[in-house]
Amino acid sequence: MTTLPPSPDRFALVIGGGPAGLMAADALLSAGVPVTLAEAKPSAARKFLMAGKSGLNLTKMEPFETFLKAYGDRAPLLEPMLTAFGPEEVRGWAEGLGQPCFTGSTGRLFPNAMKASPLLRAWLARLDGMGLVRHTRWRWKGWEGGAPRFDTPDGTHTLRPAATVLALGGASWARLGSDGAWADVLRAEGMDIAPFAPSNAGLQVDWSNHMDRHFGAPLKNVIFRAGPLENRGEAVISRRGLEGGGLYPLTPALRDGHPLTVDLLPDVTAEAVTQRLSRPRGKQSLSNALRKALRLPPAALGLLMEMARPLPDNPQALASLAKALPIRHAGLRPMDEAISTAGGVKFDALDAGLMIRKIPGTFCAGEMLDWEAPTGGYLLTACLATGLWAGRHAAAYAKG
Repeated sequence: MTTLPPSPDRFALVIGGGPAGLMAADALLSAGVPVTLAEAKPSAARKFLMAGKSGLNLTKMEPFETFLKAYGDRAPLLEPMLTAFGPEEVRGWAEGLGQPCFTGSTGRLFPNAMKASPLLRAWLARLDGMGLVRHTRWRWKGWEGGAPRFDTPDGTHTLRPAATVLALGGASWARLGSDGAWADVLRAEGMDIAPFAPSNAGLQVDWSNHMDRHFGAPLKNVIFRAGPLENRGEAVISRRGLEGGGLYPLTPALRDGHPLTVDLLPDVTAEAVTQRLSRPRGKQSLSNALRKALRLPPAALGLLMEMARPLPDNPQALASLAKALPIRHAGLRPMDEAISTAGGVKFDALDAGLMIRKIPGTFCAGEMLDWEAPTGGYLLTACLATGLWAGRHAAAYAKG
């Protein structure tokens, strides 16, 4: 084992090279504290790069009160951090790295390049220029004699930092680095970690053969409801089930066992649907009459037939189904397929600066904290905000 001595300048250690870890490193370096960053994978921010493949959604440009509500009951805990680094600050940060941005029709903010890679390259170049020391393929294994210990290609190393920021991600997409293995390390230190659970996850549905022709088709402009939650948006019918941004915000209610319904005609009242279905259909089959009366896209009509067959003849009962179609499903997709996870380090285990109370000098940030939010820029913004917050407080600790 090799023990690397501390820098004469009292360096800080950041473990995890995702957005939260990089932002913590940025805050520490900006405060004049030398930083060593350790990443378990061969390169940094792999999940960030994957998320940006279909268009990097940085944040959501909307009134702050509305923005904050996306974090549910964790909003009061995250509010100081999101106040310090919210949507406007995210825009300024990206543009400061030479990545001009635009706001889409739904308020989502994207870099003009639409990809994560140019932004990440610019950010790493900035951090390297500030003196960041980066180690890859360094997997954190806990502490030995109070020193963070790593398995590396060159054997086992320990470091002696003045402060440490843990930014190890959640427990989804393990192949990109977020495997949640750190939870066992912290439990061994006596910390109470909230169990991981899938968030922003698709649903498993066992379709009949009748749905094969609809695989890949979107359900557009519908409203999903589960328990106290509802969301208007889009989902895709896939071979494995249903997935998409219209459905993901309902994950907390679905985890709690609330049934799922979908309003296939959100802009038409139940009375108007009943009137349409009350017209004589003559010799038309019920499916043809439905198609003409409701004017539903084939995928939506297919879903109605799949979930409600045999359809009732009563127009009012049929209208009720179109307005609140129960969706039979086999639960959420496995956690490793979820976009993010709930659970992690509980906030009551941390002080106001995100320092672990039982381990002074060690801070936590990003998705390893016990919060969740829907897609649409909320996840990334909170990762950046908590990384900045932890980094600033770690800098004060290291200097003190």
